[in-house]
Amino acid sequence: MSVEQEFDSNFRYVMVAARRARQLQAGSQPLVESRSRKACKVAQDEIAAGKVGYVRTDTPVLKPEINAPDIPKFASV
Repeated sequence: MSVEQEFDSNFRYVMVAARRARQLQAGSQPLVESRSRKACKVAQDEIAAGKVGYVRTDTPVLKPEINAPDIPKFASV
């Protein structure tokens, strides 16, 4: 695992910015000076300054399969 600064998709950028905005709304201190007081804009300014990154794992998160006789398995037709 490593801390990534470059975003491979707009979706990942939005997810990181939204998570950081929630942290700011919960009381976290901003990492950069910003002209805006809105959490979403401050989060974007922090990302642009290179102060916020994300950790990308190599292994995907898989849902565990439940082996139980009372759960019906449906076959594809």
